[in-house]
This record gives sequence, structure tokens and C-alpha cells, in this order.
Amino acid sequence: MSMGEVVRAETIGRVLVVTLNRPEARNAINGEVAQEIEDHLDRLERDQSLWVGVLTGSPPAFSAGADLKEIAAGRGATLSTTKGGFAGIVERRRKKPLIAAVEGAALAGGCEIVLACDLIVAGQSASFGLPEVKRSLVAGAGGLFRLFDRLPSNIAIEMILTGNPIKAPVAEQFGLVNRLCGDGNALKSALNLAEQICENAPLSVWESLAVTQLYKQSRDAELFKRSNEALNRVMQSEDLNEGLRAFIEKRRPNWAGK
Repeated sequence: MSMGEVVRAETIGRVLVVTLNRPEARNAINGEVAQEIEDHLDRLERDQSLWVGVLTGSPPAFSAGADLKEIAAGRGATLSTTKGGFAGIVERRRKKPLIAAVEGAALAGGCEIVLACDLIVAGQSASFGLPEVKRSLVAGAGGLFRLFDRLPSNIAIEMILTGNPIKAPVAEQFGLVNRLCGDGNALKSALNLAEQICENAPLSVWESLAVTQLYKQSRDAELFKRSNEALNRVMQSEDLNEGLRAFIEKRRPNWAGK
């Protein structure tokens, strides 16, 4: 594997490990990353020798979410794929379990990628957040409703409205994180969890997972529609341009509310 790949993959036994590999951009999602994630998930679904997937990021972060420079340049549509939606994953229908192994920050679309996974393993210093409101954006990739699947509603609402993240120990306390481990050990812990899943009959695992996903799929279709409508409205605002400029110029935004 070339270290120049923006998404790397390797097989460990019956597990496919997919690694976001844009550390200089905190593994932010651009069009190339989105398409490669989708391609690797296609491989996971297609290859009968692979039973579980693990998704992680090259340090120092899991993912900062959408590459805002791409959005500012008018290339926001490239961050989604036809099959998987944002990052090639958040609207993807999958048969096989996917575990997120999180080190560092999983923010905005990065957090939504994590929420699209079935299980979450995190290092002590990992953090999770939806800071879109700080840039005049909307968490349109599932975060506005999937966060409620994993957290008490009061915690989820506070995260959404303040844009402030929570640390992994708090996330574990409230049920967002399945396993908390020492920093640097998230991938190892995720592989251990994957091995436990692989000890079971694969068809039974996949069929069981399919049943648990049924209610989410019909619900999510309507909520993704509403999220996209909300995102489209704020994308037309003056505040969006101000939020993106402030991000690029590393300053506080001056909101106008229009």
C-alpha cells in the first residue's frame, strides 16, 4: 500500500480495516475520500472471506468532517456518492457489521460517519461533536437524528445547539461508546471486538444485523430528506459565506441572521 493513498485498507484475518489517510487535513472528506470509502465498503460487502469491517483514521484525528475548503470552492456535491451519501457511507445499506475505531476528534461529518457505524470503540482522548452551527451549516449527514439513538435527548440537543463536543469517557457513560480504551489502542480494541463477532456464524450475524436496521432505514429516509432541506436553506444564506470565510481566515464570525 502506498502512503499517498487518501484511504488505505488492509485485511487482518476476516476483518477489513479501512483507514482515512489525510492527516494533514485532519482526515477531512473530499470527493476522492468519499469515493474510496465507498469502494472499500463495496469490497467488504462483496468478498465472502471478509466478515466485519473496521473504520479508523490516521492520527491526529478520526475525521474533521467535510472539507470546508471544498465547500467554499463550490465542490460540496462531490463529498457524497450516489450509493452512500456523504463520505460514501452515511446512507449506505450494509449487510456486514462496521466498527468505528476513534482516536482524536470525530467532528461534524466525522461524527456522522461514526454514527453510521454499528459499534464504536474510542481512545480516552477521543471526542465527538457536531459543530455545524458554528459555521452556519446543518448536520445534514444523519447527526441530527442518529445522535438520539446513542445519547439521552438532553445531551444530544445540547451538543447540536451549542456545537460543543463531548469527550470519550462522557460518551461511554451515556452509551455512545461501546468500548473505551487507552489512547493509541482503539484499533487494537476494535479488532478484538471484531474477532469476537467473527467467532459467530456469519450468516446469523448478518441476518440479525439486517433485522435491527429495518426500522432505522424507513425512518432515516424521511429524516435525511428533512435534513437535506434544512441544509439547502442555510446554504443559501449570507451567514454561510461568513462562516466559511471566518473558518479559512481563523477568526470569529460576525453573524447577521440572514
